[in-house]
Amino acid sequence: MANASNNSSDLSQRVTAIGLTPRAGTGMQYRHVGRSGLIASALGVGCFAFGGFVDIAGSRAVVDQALELGINYFDTANSYGIGKSEAALGLALEGRRHDALIATKFGNRTGDGPNDVGASRLAIVRACEASLKRLKTDYIDLYQLHWPDHDTPIEETLRALDDLVRAGKVRYVRASNLFGWELCEAHFIAEKYGLPRFISTQDHYNLLYRDIEKRFEPFCVKYGVGMTYYFPLAGGMLAGAYRRGELTPGTRQANNPNTAAWQSGRNWDVQEQLAAFAQARGWTLAQMSLAWLLQRPATFTVIAGADKPQHLLDNMQALQIRFTEEDLREIDRITLVDEDRSVAPVYRTLRPEKVHEFEPMQRARAGAPSQAAH
Repeated sequence: MANASNNSSDLSQRVTAIGLTPRAGTGMQYRHVGRSGLIASALGVGCFAFGGFVDIAGSRAVVDQALELGINYFDTANSYGIGKSEAALGLALEGRRHDALIATKFGNRTGDGPNDVGASRLAIVRACEASLKRLKTDYIDLYQLHWPDHDTPIEETLRALDDLVRAGKVRYVRASNLFGWELCEAHFIAEKYGLPRFISTQDHYNLLYRDIEKRFEPFCVKYGVGMTYYFPLAGGMLAGAYRRGELTPGTRQANNPNTAAWQSGRNWDVQEQLAAFAQARGWTLAQMSLAWLLQRPATFTVIAGADKPQHLLDNMQALQIRFTEEDLREIDRITLVDEDRSVAPVYRTLRPEKVHEFEPMQRARAGAPSQAAH
């Protein structure tokens, strides 16, 4: 009751003839999602563990802290815990739905029936109705194609999403895990037929895996598609919690079948250099990694899973980091260590702007002229 009274008093003091004066800030930054009018917090909450590893009470505590910090973006999916994540988020947001942007997904298998997977009209409508019930809401802010469905024409998918938008059940639509050509196809089919276009994408991207910068990110920048990411801390490698050769039996890390893939020799070599770079500047590795994603040209929010409220407080420090050009150049030197095998050897010197490696990129940025006619 005291909080409600305080909020009412605060509102009354901010009323003017032209509406409310802005509330005192929390330090949160806000950005448009692509070229849409929708505004999201620069940091979001990944809700994958809600209703599972993080129980209902823990989920509510994370949501409480997020809203207090000005975070409004919550990312979940119907396949996370086969509905448990959505249900936990719905409970945590009861009475505060208006303060949140809910981004949920469809497309992954959630049942044994032939239409319990994919992006057909039937599958999408069923998935949406079920998500709305679990989330305890009558609309979804951002509804996302989780994976491409190569058995369903993208026009059918977009027309089904258009119907949901027109019915008021979905506000905006977005995609995840598409190849560049698939996003391009969806973009121009939506434009051709007057259907809702994907205003943003969510893809795998972090300081250890930078492949999408070459053929995907430029499309998003040019056509105003916002970008956010999953595994921004590379399965914990960029969280700074793990050390090379140290694996405690029985822990989540040890039991994860993907740990060996994340913890390759190459990744450890890069991670250790990044950790030293961050420490020398008074940053944690995790905060620097999130801040680096935030400075990419199409990023609208960075989603990080939070098991505890303290994780969100730690993430907030990423908003204070400012990189110099020298910082970014050194990060490139540390991380762009893989050979770009998409370019013919003859073009490595003739067209340095085409080569996604540190040295050629530096030559291109310094204005090295292309020596090829085409």
